[in-house]
Amino acid sequence: MDRDAENLSRQLDWNLLRMFVVLVDARSITLAASKLGLQQPSVSSALKRLEETLGRQLIERGPGKFRVTDAGQQLYREAVEINGSILRLSTLMRDIEETVQGHVKIAMASHVLCPFFDDVLGDFHIQHPKATVEIVVGPSHAVIENVVSRQASFGVCLVYNKHPKLTYQHMFREHFGLYCGPKHPLFGKPNLTTKDLAGNNWVSFTTDQLSDVLRPVTLLRAKAAPQDAIVGSSANLEEVRRMILSGLGIGPLPVHVAKRDVEQGFLHRLPPYKDPPEIDVYVVTNPATKLNRAEQLLLEDLTARINSIPLEDRIFGG
Repeated sequence: MDRDAENLSRQLDWNLLRMFVVLVDARSITLAASKLGLQQPSVSSALKRLEETLGRQLIERGPGKFRVTDAGQQLYREAVEINGSILRLSTLMRDIEETVQGHVKIAMASHVLCPFFDDVLGDFHIQHPKATVEIVVGPSHAVIENVVSRQASFGVCLVYNKHPKLTYQHMFREHFGLYCGPKHPLFGKPNLTTKDLAGNNWVSFTTDQLSDVLRPVTLLRAKAAPQDAIVGSSANLEEVRRMILSGLGIGPLPVHVAKRDVEQGFLHRLPPYKDPPEIDVYVVTNPATKLNRAEQLLLEDLTARINSIPLEDRIFGG
């Protein structure tokens, strides 16, 4: 870049170029002033400053005369391109702001099976394909710890005692039933009662305790077979299911989660069949956590979806 061009780039007011484009298009000082929301003398003064900066006459004007000079026509073509670039720059900046690229980390209990949550995740990805999602699975107490320590954007889990620093939104209610696998002696037997469950080994979740989130399931098991041993346990639903399928013992599973296995002959539901234990699942957030845009949008989407579905349609396996 030569020195004259460098000086011009420093001295030239970009607003004068915009004014010049409007003036040439309007072919009238009066009309240009009206479009720009200025007084006529201001437009005339701006044109004079632009001509002085460039050292060229750009428009010949007089009574009934308005002619764009050769220099003016050349400037007009360049100014239109520059003005278009500035307009595109504004759009690009807006698009950058609207492009969500953040990371969302969700802490989740393992036995959360919720169709509308899956739909929210899918819709979020379609709308914000550059955002990333990580789901960390663990027992509900670990989910709460992740949310309290701000290591997770939010959590989805069972709740026994609500933490005072967290907020909770009821997501759905699931019901638990008792099941056995094909290798178990009770598999496929009709007309069973809870008395038939006594004397069998059990598998369950590590949170299957009177003082934990699966207390209703614990009470069910204790009522059916208070003296029977738990021979296998896991915090992960898939591993509890694996042990039931393998014949280690009878075990609890969410009814809507086990439904497909029952239909396909992999699991057999055991009594009691009426009034199965109810477990509520919550979305847990920490108001002290500063969320990025991706986290905010996904959480807003999930909250809106929950609020749009009546509670009776968020009760599974009853």
